[in-house]
Amino acid sequence: QPVAQRGFCRWRLTSCCGQRMVAEVASAAVVQEVKAPAIETPKGKDDNGADLLPKNDVTTGIDERDVNTPDKWVPRHPDLIRLTGKHPFNCEPPLSALVDNGFITPPSLHYVRNHGAVPMCTWSTHSVTVTGCVATPLTLSMDDIVALESFTIPVTLVCAGNRRKEENMVKQTIGFNWGAAGHATNFWTGVRLRDLLIQAGVDTEKGKHVCFVGDEDLPNGKYGTSIPLPLAMDQYGDVMIAYYQNGIKLTPDHGYPVRVIIPGWIGGRMVKWLRSIEVTEAPSDNYYHFFDNRIMPPHVDAELAKAEGWWYKPEYLFNELNINSAMSRPGHNEILSLGRSKTYTMKGYAYSGGGRKVTRVEVSLDGGKTWRLCDVSYPEEEQSVAPSYGRYWCWVFWTYTMDSFELLKAATTAGEVAVRA
Repeated sequence: QPVAQRGFCRWRLTSCCGQRMVAEVASAAVVQEVKAPAIETPKGKDDNGADLLPKNDVTTGIDERDVNTPDKWVPRHPDLIRLTGKHPFNCEPPLSALVDNGFITPPSLHYVRNHGAVPMCTWSTHSVTVTGCVATPLTLSMDDIVALESFTIPVTLVCAGNRRKEENMVKQTIGFNWGAAGHATNFWTGVRLRDLLIQAGVDTEKGKHVCFVGDEDLPNGKYGTSIPLPLAMDQYGDVMIAYYQNGIKLTPDHGYPVRVIIPGWIGGRMVKWLRSIEVTEAPSDNYYHFFDNRIMPPHVDAELAKAEGWWYKPEYLFNELNINSAMSRPGHNEILSLGRSKTYTMKGYAYSGGGRKVTRVEVSLDGGKTWRLCDVSYPEEEQSVAPSYGRYWCWVFWTYTMDSFELLKAATTAGEVAVRA
């Protein structure tokens, strides 16, 4: 049973919960092969015995649960765990599958956060406008965007609610129960937002913010949000208007044909099915910019937030990711056989926000009284240029190997192991 606190994850060894496989898939009608990054396909199986997947893996079948919903045309894996029922579609993979499939996540295992129905966009008719505080407003087709200079970089996307289920076990929040796998890492390909704004003749004196609006129809209008203009113009910020993931066109659930990627920020700012980019003097006034992704003081509940206007206080915006870590092993319902091996290896992940590097990860076997340093690997340093200019946009992996009987002792004494980054 996991219990959350900022930056670390604790596991009580005396209780456990079941997990089912979760995957996210794409429409065969819109997924087309392009030149993919050199991504090695892992061999073998994950800790739950499922085959490891190719890095461009998608599913083409229609789940029967979608047949009578607006998403009846979107293929999805039949074993998906739906965190918000049949519709809208929100899911995550099992943590063991996410971690064991390695640094780059197959699209079929990438978490999904949708607020409503997936728009039925087409490559040939979709366009993106660039307006506002610019000298030359632009209307760009998908072919126009692809013709511009592109770059490819791995980025870990994280839902702002990752591990919220654990928080809800301590005190109920407004949001639904995300587990510890509400994040994923893909190679994203696209054009730098900075280049688009320069092409449009952005007014950096007058403009202060960049607003994004997507194409989906929601009860409170289109989904939109904004980021500061200096972030959009940072040549090392890598803010991208993306159209490929892992070498294929975006899947429908991930924003086909084009979306925003903002490394180091929460997924809620990365608008999918992008239609509009507007440089403005003020932040976005979109409903979802104000009423999504806020971190309130502990005493502020939904009623108080509405009555006292807490939703509109800019200091409570959740933008850059907080540091976070979790265990994938030991896992739910795992049985430790003391006769098979004298050692046991704990493992999991960690990530940070704003391009900051995770400098260390530690585990505790006595409920947090003492801590031990873990081994940490940084695959991003081998597969991305970002670390060369001091930016870390991706998750890291940690391991700690101990005598098997130490884990048994932890279960029979403190009853809890923990990890922190």
